Amino acid sequence: MEYNEESLNATFWKKVFGADVEASAPSRIGAGQVGMNLRYSLSSTDASVPTSIVVKLASPDPTSRATGISLRNYEREVKFYNQLVNTIDVRSPKCYFADWHEEAGDIVIVLEDMSPCEQGDQIDGCGVEQARLAVDQLVKMQGPRWGDPTLADVDWLQTRTAEDGPRLSGLFSMMKPGFLTTYEHIIRAELGNEGVEFVNVVGDKIQNYVDAKDEPFTVTHGDFRLDNLLFATPAGGVDCAVVDWQTPGRGNGVGDLAYFIGAGLLPDDRKTHEWDLVDQYIAGIESYGHTVDHDWVKTHYRREAISGLIMAVIASQIVGRTERGDKMFEVMATRHIRQGLENGALSLL
Repeated sequence: MEYNEESLNATFWKKVFGADVEASAPSRIGAGQVGMNLRYSLSSTDASVPTSIVVKLASPDPTSRATGISLRNYEREVKFYNQLVNTIDVRSPKCYFADWHEEAGDIVIVLEDMSPCEQGDQIDGCGVEQARLAVDQLVKMQGPRWGDPTLADVDWLQTRTAEDGPRLSGLFSMMKPGFLTTYEHIIRAELGNEGVEFVNVVGDKIQNYVDAKDEPFTVTHGDFRLDNLLFATPAGGVDCAVVDWQTPGRGNGVGDLAYFIGAGLLPDDRKTHEWDLVDQYIAGIESYGHTVDHDWVKTHYRREAISGLIMAVIASQIVGRTERGDKMFEVMATRHIRQGLENGALSLL
């Protein structure tokens, strides 16, 4: 079945909930770069049907939609909810239904409405208390399957191998000119020539970066940042929940940690609190009964500061441009470059 707003009719809702349901007109929420999120109010004589849900569909933007299909983002998110989420402890929305139309590239995912929680803001950043809540959820995502060899059998998970080095390096080189056309003057204004040189050196050393991603592997989110986290508000809600599972993988989990801390906190707060947050992460993984090499984690954390820059360079060029998106990639790039410079990331490549 192909999925779009028109297909979400009475027949569809009955398929999902097993009951007659009346749905309101949808309201769009968030500003997803690859997916589109819609909120529906529902009414039914069946008390088990929720009164509000969120539906995720493929992006209506042709560029973003093509990206979601070609990178298997849509397929992976559906399979995450159908096959993987129940094997980890992370708090994410309850999934009522998820399906992927392989030929058309369409998806539909019907999710618990997490309001009155509110989405974090990648541009504004967060304080250390929200950062601690986020690291707790990261631990709950990664701890249950830390070093689990059976993850290698999940063939739809992204897995970074040495063979990916040339591909990622080539993609970075292809996207870098467009990225610098938009952002070089901002990087230079904030970080001087050293900031621009950091971008160029990263491009030359991506193979080294990929080769350094050694085991133990675990479940990774792949885009663990504030825009993909929900937090409680004065009106209520869960403390923290994780959404947007379009890039789940099997890999070195420290990358998610460095990616979140590097751009989630404002630079001064990041410098003050980053190592306390790294220690919190280590203690959390150990609480699942794993033996963790603390120096291994901290070395990877310093190196993985560049992961956010790689994401900003590539992603900024393959999704539809928006004013907010441009600003988001700007702060991601500049904050991660600063994180990398201050932690000597290039010396570890």
